[in-house]
Amino acid sequence: MAGPVRLSDTVIPAVYLAYQGLNTPELTSIWTSGLVATNPLLDEIARSGGKTAVIPFWKDLDSAVEPNYSNDDPADKAVPNKIGSGQMECRKAWLNQAYSSMDIIVELTGSEPMSRIRDRFSTYWTRQWQRRAIATLVGLYKDNVANDNGDMTVDISADATPANQIFNADAVIDANGTLGDASGAFSAIMVHSAIHTRMLKNNEIVYIQDSVTGLDIPTYKGLRVIMDDGMPVLSGTGVNRVFLSVIMGGGAFGYGGVEGHSFAAGAGIPKVAVEVERDGLAGNGGGEEWIIERKTQILHPNGFTWIEGVGADAPTEFSPALADLALAKHWSRVVDRKQAPFAFVVSKA
Repeated sequence: MAGPVRLSDTVIPAVYLAYQGLNTPELTSIWTSGLVATNPLLDEIARSGGKTAVIPFWKDLDSAVEPNYSNDDPADKAVPNKIGSGQMECRKAWLNQAYSSMDIIVELTGSEPMSRIRDRFSTYWTRQWQRRAIATLVGLYKDNVANDNGDMTVDISADATPANQIFNADAVIDANGTLGDASGAFSAIMVHSAIHTRMLKNNEIVYIQDSVTGLDIPTYKGLRVIMDDGMPVLSGTGVNRVFLSVIMGGGAFGYGGVEGHSFAAGAGIPKVAVEVERDGLAGNGGGEEWIIERKTQILHPNGFTWIEGVGADAPTEFSPALADLALAKHWSRVVDRKQAPFAFVVSKA
C-alpha cells in the first residue's frame, strides 16, 4: 500500500524558490525604509569566488582647493589636480538552516509540522537578515568610539544630570550635526521599543501618510522611525539600561546575494538552494523528513571596510557570526565623516 504524499513529493525546487523570492529582505523595515540599496557589483561579487572582495570607489573633488585664476601669460601653465580613490573590503556569508520532523508526529498531532516549517522559512530568513544588519551597526558604533574619537556618536547616558541621560530631541539633533552640512542625507532612525515609548511619551512622533500605501509612517524630527527590539542594550538593567539608537541615510547598506551558492577559498561551487529528504529508517522505521535552505549573502555598510583578521582575531566560523559582526576589530571607516551615512545616540529611556 502506498504511503501518504509527503513534503518531499510536493516541493518542486524551482517553484519553491520562486515563492521564497517574494519573501527576501525587502520585507524588513530597514529595506522598506530605503536604507538598503541593491548593488549589481555586490551581486556579481556574490557569484564570484573568494571569501572577501574589494570594492573600489572614487573620492569626491576637494572643494578646499582654491581654483586657478586665469591670466594672459601663455607661459603660466595650470597644474591639473587628480581625483583620489579608495577601497572597501566586503565579506560574504554562507548561511543555511535545516528543520526536520518525525512522521509519527503527524499521526499524533493530526497536523503537518513540515508544512508550517516550509511556510515560515522565509520569515525566518528576513528576521535573520535584519539581525545581521543590527549586529553590523553595533560593530560600526564600537569602531567609531574606539578608532575615530566617537565623531559619529552622541553619548548622553552618563550626563551629570540624570534627567539629561534620557533620550531626547537635543541628542538626536546633535547626532545629526555630526554629519555637518550633509546632515540632510539622514532619513531614518532605528530604535529599541523602549526608546520608541519615550518618543511617544514626549509626544514627538509625527505620522505622515504614505502616498502609495496610504499607511501612516511614524517620523521623529523628520526621520522615519524603525522600531526593533533587536537594537542592543549596551549596559545596565531596568531604568538604568543604556540603549543604542542609530540614525541612517538612504543606501546606508549595499546588498548583494545569490541563493544556493557556496564559495570555497577562491572558487565558486554551485549548491542546491533547497533540499528535501527522507530517512525511512529513523524513528526505528517510523520515518523522518527534513528540509534545508542555503543562502549566500553580502550586506555591506557604505564607507566602511571589513577587516578579516588572523588567528584569534579572525571570525569564529567560516562566515562571520552575529558576534563577529558586532566587534570593532572587524570594521574600519575608510571615508570622510560626511560620507558615512550613520550616526549613533547612546542614552537611557
